[in-house]
Amino acid sequence: MFRKIRRLLTMLLLLVFVGSVGVILYAQHQYHTDEQLYSQAMKQFTAVNVPRHEEDIKEETVEVPPIEVDFDALRQENEHVIGWIYCEGTVINYPVVQGSDNQYYLKHAYDGTYTTSGSIFIDCGNQPDFSDSNTIIYGHHMLNKTMFAPLGEWADQQFYEEHPFMWLLTPEQNYKIVLFSGYTTKAGSDTYAIFQGAGEELDQYIGNALAKSDFEADVEPGEGERYVLLSTCAYVFNNARSVLHGKLVPV
Repeated sequence: MFRKIRRLLTMLLLLVFVGSVGVILYAQHQYHTDEQLYSQAMKQFTAVNVPRHEEDIKEETVEVPPIEVDFDALRQENEHVIGWIYCEGTVINYPVVQGSDNQYYLKHAYDGTYTTSGSIFIDCGNQPDFSDSNTIIYGHHMLNKTMFAPLGEWADQQFYEEHPFMWLLTPEQNYKIVLFSGYTTKAGSDTYAIFQGAGEELDQYIGNALAKSDFEADVEPGEGERYVLLSTCAYVFNNARSVLHGKLVPV
């Protein structure tokens, strides 16, 4: 009897081990597939931007985003594409989409194919042209450090100083995202508020964000500014989120 029980336990442990290895191998395969998909998107739809006029470089009168995006071709892949977000020196270099809800693009890539990495997407309650006073942009924190996984790095002052801004490119207008606050919060907190226009509530919201920040930024929000909130999962407590606030500066 004891031998049969031991044999049964051994078989069960072996099955658990094989199943676990299978899950790990599948996850690694999915990570690799997702990385290839977005790497191909970068090659296909973006190019290094070069100023058109040499005098603009010399006089530093025009600020040029480091990349340009072929939105016509990109939107042929998916009409839900509304922009592209890029941060030099990080892995953040992705299309931005918007769905009819906040669930679909958690498990679908920018082209609509199923993927565990999902997409970078804005809240379905926001205007797709970033005309709201505060637009929320979501992305997964993947264990292979892709998508919005780097957001937690801004808790370090030196990392912020090395990466004080991002770029948001859209078919209508390009923006520099000037970062001014980053911290850890809880999913569903007051941080996730959408403001369609200016007012005292927005001013208080921005003031609270500045007070919570893990890094110090010499950025003064002003009247009539528009902002974005970047959000991803954090693993410091249950339902934790790493967030970054930035103001949109048209370029």
